[in-house]
Amino acid sequence: MSERSPVYGPGDWRGDATRDLGAPGAFPFTRGVHPTMYRGKLWTMRQYAGFGTAEETNARFRHLLAAGQTGLSVAFDLPTQMGYDSDHPMAEGEVGRAGVAIDTVDDLERLFHDIPLDQVSTSMTINATAPVLLAMYVVVGEEQGVTRAKLQGTVQNDILKEFIARGTYIYPIEPSLRLAIDVCRFVHAEGMSFNPISISGYHMREAGATAVQEVAFTFADGLEYVRRAVALGLDVNELAARLSAAAEEQRRASGDPGAGGRAGWHPVAPHQCVRRGVGAAHRAERYARAPHAAASRP
Repeated sequence: MSERSPVYGPGDWRGDATRDLGAPGAFPFTRGVHPTMYRGKLWTMRQYAGFGTAEETNARFRHLLAAGQTGLSVAFDLPTQMGYDSDHPMAEGEVGRAGVAIDTVDDLERLFHDIPLDQVSTSMTINATAPVLLAMYVVVGEEQGVTRAKLQGTVQNDILKEFIARGTYIYPIEPSLRLAIDVCRFVHAEGMSFNPISISGYHMREAGATAVQEVAFTFADGLEYVRRAVALGLDVNELAARLSAAAEEQRRASGDPGAGGRAGWHPVAPHQCVRRGVGAAHRAERYARAPHAAASRP
């Protein structure tokens, strides 16, 4: 016999609404980082896409944008992720398979040909070679006449999760972390509307972590990035508001009559936890002097 109640109501909650929930757009951001949330502005809609050559993926991007997509999300092939040119022996059999092959800045120009970079935000799922791909993106923008301040998007740049879960790292951990933080410093110095790190618990879950462990790894990695950035002189009140996070959403079939509700709630909980929970409180108490520094973007 289950000890769970068949029905829960407001009287079952023992929290404090002002302290634990707050208002949308206000600390601790449990109810979202903007006051009106998606009533005021819809989220960016982008399909993770990338395959074959830059020209083939460019055609896919333009098709998606024409169909109403409001941003781009680039998938790179494994050689690009690992810093190999497509003609390197280690790249044999992997070129253009898990994503698009990008060897040079000319390839990236072909990838975004006829796509105005000042009118679209771009998410790039790239880590070990994130500094190189971001530099290429800046150059493509310059060739289009787009200033760095008008470029918008996210670069994943979460190298710690590569060491923990995925394995697509190139350099030892210390220089890898220095490169990751250098991306944060560059984005800040250039005044770019770019999220320099997307802390990805998703990959921990894919590697076998539970939902709780996934969020724990996300917190730990995020705090390490903040600690190192602050040590190099970055202002946490400006950096932390530019950190984004990604959590996995899993739904499983179950014979349990209550699974339907839990299947809908469980995927939501990690996002709220990352946005609020230990994350917002810890950053505000340990580093931040302004509440908006705790407003990460799951």
